[in-house]
Amino acid sequence: MDKLQALDWSLLQAFTAVAETGSLSAAARRLGQSQPTLGRQIAKAEAALGTALFTRQPRGLSLNESGAALYPLALEMQTAARRLSLLAAGQSQSLQGTVRITASKVFSHYSLPPILAQIRQAEPEIQLELAPSDSTENLLFREADIAIRMYRPTQEDVIARKLGEIKTGLFAHKTYLAQRGTPQTVSDITAHDMVGLDRNPLIIDAMKALGIPRTREDFPVRCDDQATYWELAKAGCGLGATQLQIGQRSEDMVQILPDLPLENLPVWLVAAKALRQTPRIRRVYDLLAKAIKPLCDA
Repeated sequence: MDKLQALDWSLLQAFTAVAETGSLSAAARRLGQSQPTLGRQIAKAEAALGTALFTRQPRGLSLNESGAALYPLALEMQTAARRLSLLAAGQSQSLQGTVRITASKVFSHYSLPPILAQIRQAEPEIQLELAPSDSTENLLFREADIAIRMYRPTQEDVIARKLGEIKTGLFAHKTYLAQRGTPQTVSDITAHDMVGLDRNPLIIDAMKALGIPRTREDFPVRCDDQATYWELAKAGCGLGATQLQIGQRSEDMVQILPDLPLENLPVWLVAAKALRQTPRIRRVYDLLAKAIKPLCDA
């Protein structure tokens, strides 16, 4: 522990990032640094500790015996440092500063831009960072200040507010329908191309619930990036499902079987408890809630 305490925090962060990702390049992407810079930091960490931490392999780095022994301690210290930073940030009373927001790629692309423009007009002193991501950013580690989730959060030490539910619908481009016809019943869907997800089973499960068994190979075009997925549907690759308010705003897209019982998406607004009392984060949190609420239950 004494040797770890002598490490610069940036070296500690570099060590844990490489340990978790298994390569300098992946760790550099995570930390927003260059690979050579990260390589120098690992070398400095090893020099400060007086021992090698990794075994060099053709496809990356793996913890050696010393690194594996030190990693849990390094992670514990890093977590404590991040919590300290989080609590310190929560004491700020200034409205000026940056608020980092994360949301799914689809919601970030199609729904948030006009909302963030409204927030900027209301609070020009607050700078906004948007991190579109379909992974789960850790609010306690300051990867984001506010998260918009389409599922109930399970993380501890966060404040979560359910804003409502967003309806979903099935759509197709009018040129596709002109060529293939418009489905009039649920069973008609089986005669149409449908844009599918690649490895995500969400659409297969939804179709199964409608009594339409499907496998991955039944979808002639597949993509797991849901923003790109919607663009494929808009291009006429087949029927595609999306949030109702996105589909209805998309030019030349026609809703198929409006009464189709598709599952709604719950919308949760989440922030770390320590940061919820920071004026600028509290203000953006409240403005987001006010702007997103009309999109739910519409």
